[in-house]
This record gives sequence, structure tokens and C-alpha cells, in this order.
Amino acid sequence: MSIPAVPAAGMPAAPPLPADIDQLLRRLRLPHIRRHAPDVLATAKAQRWDPAEVLKALLAEEAAGRDRSALATRRAAAGFPSGKTFDGWDPALSSIPAPTQQALRTLEWIHRRENLVVCGPSGTGKTFLLEALGQQAVHTGLHVAWFTLESLGALLRRHRADDTISKAMARVLRADLVVIDDIGLLPVPGDAAESLYRLVDAAYEKRSVAISSNLHPAGFDELMPKTLATATVDRLLHHAHICQTTGDSVRLTQALAGKGVTALN
Repeated sequence: MSIPAVPAAGMPAAPPLPADIDQLLRRLRLPHIRRHAPDVLATAKAQRWDPAEVLKALLAEEAAGRDRSALATRRAAAGFPSGKTFDGWDPALSSIPAPTQQALRTLEWIHRRENLVVCGPSGTGKTFLLEALGQQAVHTGLHVAWFTLESLGALLRRHRADDTISKAMARVLRADLVVIDDIGLLPVPGDAAESLYRLVDAAYEKRSVAISSNLHPAGFDELMPKTLATATVDRLLHHAHICQTTGDSVRLTQALAGKGVTALN
């Protein structure tokens, strides 16, 4: 059953809904039925649909509209950095084995509350992979929260003054997957190190944590106090998949090949 969203060229617009029906749909908070009902009813009348078909079509429009709205809300709440998805991902450019990539894309590790560590040199696709996985998770109905170490440290500072850190962490962990991006590029301030530990500890065996890092977690004691690093890594790696990327920077390779910009005329 195909329902035109807008009138075809040259066709008159469908008549608006009667005011009382429009008001009822507003009261019942059925905005997608209200939006599509004039076209659905016009099509149903022209094609002599059975009443059950009309009802099914209207409910399908409402369900689809709510799904789109929920997806947009989850994406906005996640705070992804750039909108990268697997549509732009080239598995052949990644040094991570293809079977591992496929296994990660099933998202089963998130449902098992396992962690993911992607470590390696800059420009080898770590952030791209994590964002694409996060976008896919959001598309399937999961909730994702994206942080850098700096933003995680800022979260702790905001809530330290009124002693609501535990409540803030609990709100973060409403997400099914928490991503911390780009660990290891800069020294880790004390509040960021503490917040990373608090998050990993609170998420342990309850939620999935995914991190990207220039360093293997075994080297985190180079970035943060050894005692804190040991406790963080112990909990992080207990149920974790570790993927190490290698090779030259994809960004630098593309730049040197002139593919980073549109050619000037």
C-alpha cells in the first residue's frame, strides 16, 4: 500500500481535516496521523479502501513518525562529534581484521556489557570506527553518550561543588554505551583522571565503555597517577575487546594525494 506524502504534480491538495478531528488528534498527541491524515483519507476515498486499511495506514504513519523522532532525539543526546557512519567507512583502509570489524558491527558486545578499546597512532580510524559503531547503536534503539577526557573532567568539576558527582555519573550511565575519545594525546589533568576512573568503575559489568587512545591502556600510568591508572585499567580490560590500529595516517595520506580538499579552479 503506497500513500503519497504530498499531492502529485497537477493534483489538487487533499482537503484539510474537519476542525473537531484535528482538535482530537492534537489532544491525543498524534501529530504524525494529523499531518498525513488528509492525504491518506483522500487516497482511501479514491481507491475505495477498506476501513481497516485506512486505520492501519494512519497508525503506520504515526509509528514511523515516532520512530524518526526518537532516533533524532537519541542522536542529539549522544553528542557525536561529526556524524560519521558506516556509509563512509572503507573496511579495507582499516588495519583491524575484517572479521573483527564485522563482529563489532553486530553490537552483541554492547548487549553483553563488554568494553571496547581501540588504540593506535593518530589518523588510523579510531574515532571514525567508534562514532560509526555509536551511530549504528543509536539506529537500533540503544542510547549512547560521547565524551572526551576534557568534557568528562568538566562534568566532574561542575558537580563536585554541590557533591552530586554520583548522581551525574548515574545519569551518564543511563546510556547503553559510553564512549571516551582521544585518550593519550595530552597529559591527563587530575579531575579528568578521577572522572575516567569513576566512570569505568560505575559502569563495570553494568554498561559498555568504548575508548580510543594513542596509547595501549597498559601505558596509562604515563598519563595519570599509577594507582588510579591501575584501578581504571583493571576494570576496563576485564571484559574488553582490544583492537590495535597500525599504519600511516589516512588523513595525511589523503592530504598528500590531494584528496583532502576540492581542487581550486
